[in-house]
Amino acid sequence: MRRLVTIAIAAACLVWIGAVGVAQRGATVKPPAAITSAPGSPVRPGDPLPGLTTREFSEFRLGLDDFLEVETAGEGLGPAFNATSCAVCHNVPAVGGMSAVLESRIGRRNSEGAFQFVDASGETLVHLFSIPTHGCQPAIPPEATIIARRAPIPLFGAGLVELIPDADIIALEDPQDRDGDGVSGRAARLQLSTGEIRVGRFGWKAQHVSLLTFGADAYRNEMGITNDLFPREFAFGISADAMRRCDRVRDPEDFRDRRTGRRGIDNFASFMRLLAPIARGTVEPDAVAGEQVFAAIGCTTCHVPLHQTSPSTNRLYDRQPVFAFSDFLLHDVGTGDGIAQAAAAENEIRTPALWGLRLRRPLLHDGRAVTIEDAILAHGQEAAGARQRFSQLDASTRQALLAFLRSL
Repeated sequence: MRRLVTIAIAAACLVWIGAVGVAQRGATVKPPAAITSAPGSPVRPGDPLPGLTTREFSEFRLGLDDFLEVETAGEGLGPAFNATSCAVCHNVPAVGGMSAVLESRIGRRNSEGAFQFVDASGETLVHLFSIPTHGCQPAIPPEATIIARRAPIPLFGAGLVELIPDADIIALEDPQDRDGDGVSGRAARLQLSTGEIRVGRFGWKAQHVSLLTFGADAYRNEMGITNDLFPREFAFGISADAMRRCDRVRDPEDFRDRRTGRRGIDNFASFMRLLAPIARGTVEPDAVAGEQVFAAIGCTTCHVPLHQTSPSTNRLYDRQPVFAFSDFLLHDVGTGDGIAQAAAAENEIRTPALWGLRLRRPLLHDGRAVTIEDAILAHGQEAAGARQRFSQLDASTRQALLAFLRSL
């Protein structure tokens, strides 16, 4: 199999300047001492978490190699797909980030205006490409009245997000808006195959609980590589007989490596779990003032600055601060894509994390916002109050707020 690149990774220290305990609906989280390494060696985008053991570093490199691998039809790519490797969609500002590649989702509205799936498959994804001879190329059907685009979500720090306790996310929800602030976020409660109920946190619709399932879903949906968790091929509007003719590789196409005993989806999960968050940028005095404005106008109600991971025997994850600036709840803030998925209603979107915001463009789930200001002004519904308060800021206060956001 082809490998694109080999890189040397330097483990280093994540430093968030001016980090403090932040009130979250009455609760205060105080970050513990962070893992440190040599002074003056900040984490760069794409680096692993600082303090890896030799074994963990090997797992990170193995996962990075698989993340970069370009798949071919002989290895199971397709028959329909959006990308030939994970890194095609996750590469800005480094491997694990985002890109301008947008996937397409479809649905339709019934006579009462409610969301419906276009057909009995219950699928909403329509792939961009197909393998030669293109006999299984999907197309958006004429009966689709909802067509939505979704951008890739950056994966930096995802391993820490995975370990935020469900109870901490649930504690932030207020689905009935009992406090009267106009915000009514709710946790995405998902039933696992074991019957256990967990809180989703990955994907624009918070449709996945773990990075293993998140990666396995993308392997099947974005590259057409079937695996143990998603063992059946899918291409919208293509019959099972046609799929068998187009795809000669036996399912599941992601099999265990004889040497390591690991599947591709295991390697993806390791890479994402060990990928460090984006370190905070330069914090000027106006950014410090802007952080106070961010809280004062109500942005921190949804963009909760700080979480903490669960206790762990692994010091990489043990009660670590997670400066994600997200509550990981589902909200209707007027930017939804009209597609119902998992626990999310059609107009709900999981609050995007803002760490690394300065290195991310375009913005919003569909990439419609070019600037941070554009993204703020696109907010409505639950976020209408915060948007109005933003619009009423004087020029210098607004610039301070934007300076803060550009420091993330």
